[in-house]
Amino acid sequence: MTTSRKIHKVFKSKPVTEGAGVHLKRAFGFNEAPLFDPFLLLDDFRSDNPADYLKGFPWHPHRGIETITYVLEGNVEHGDSMGNRGVITAGSVQWMTAGSGIIHQEMPFGEASGRMGGFQLWANLPASQKMSPPRYRDITAEDIPRVVLDNGVEISIICGRIGNTAGPVRDIAIDPEYLDITIPAGTSYSHPVIKGHTAFAYIIAGKGVFGHQEESLSPGAGELSGNETLIQFSDGDTVTVTTEAEPVRFLLISGKPLNEPVAWYGPIVMNTDTELRQAFEEYQNGTFLKHMTT
Repeated sequence: MTTSRKIHKVFKSKPVTEGAGVHLKRAFGFNEAPLFDPFLLLDDFRSDNPADYLKGFPWHPHRGIETITYVLEGNVEHGDSMGNRGVITAGSVQWMTAGSGIIHQEMPFGEASGRMGGFQLWANLPASQKMSPPRYRDITAEDIPRVVLDNGVEISIICGRIGNTAGPVRDIAIDPEYLDITIPAGTSYSHPVIKGHTAFAYIIAGKGVFGHQEESLSPGAGELSGNETLIQFSDGDTVTVTTEAEPVRFLLISGKPLNEPVAWYGPIVMNTDTELRQAFEEYQNGTFLKHMTT
């Protein structure tokens, strides 16, 4: 029997400063991360002011995680210790598996008008893959399929499946789903989510009702929720979203929990404090990079 997911908790993104002085909004991270296993944080870096983002994220290390950067407007120039260079353009995604360790930089630059917009999601790696070789999946806007349903709902599929259409990112340990969904005004949409997987929605435009008041575990749920609001769902088989006078656009993200211990400091996430200390010691003494191209 199908069970509709209830709203477990509602979050509002909060201003933070990261990198060399980038002003962004954090939907969740650090303190809330245990609720979102296998995900660690979600940052929203949309801005019309170049002063908010141009200082960027100069060279820094990562180990033990995957970073998923989805750019809506503007561009992000990147480079790394493996010699990779490139630009993540509007509508594109970079799915980076840091694995055993990589040192990289990410430098946003906006459109001619100064607009910059996108999101970065951190996903944990299982202990068995934390020291795997780093790799990239660079997905252009043209690689991301877009499905339009009979009721006008539009879905861009970064990973996951809608009917017979699958997204380009596959073979990820946490079996994730990452969808960009727009629901027209006066429309209801139900989406199946694997039972037992963590699931949340992050609203990026408009307003919608996520679930129903009588099915909610959280005060205020069932009301219209708007931009920069994150809805965390309880377990179940489906997520239902309904709009009223205006459409809503949101990211729907889910994945299989790892249920492993987390030792986390800054850009490095391991399973034990010993592993964490070792990673930072290696970074200091120059032995951090384990897999290098020739």
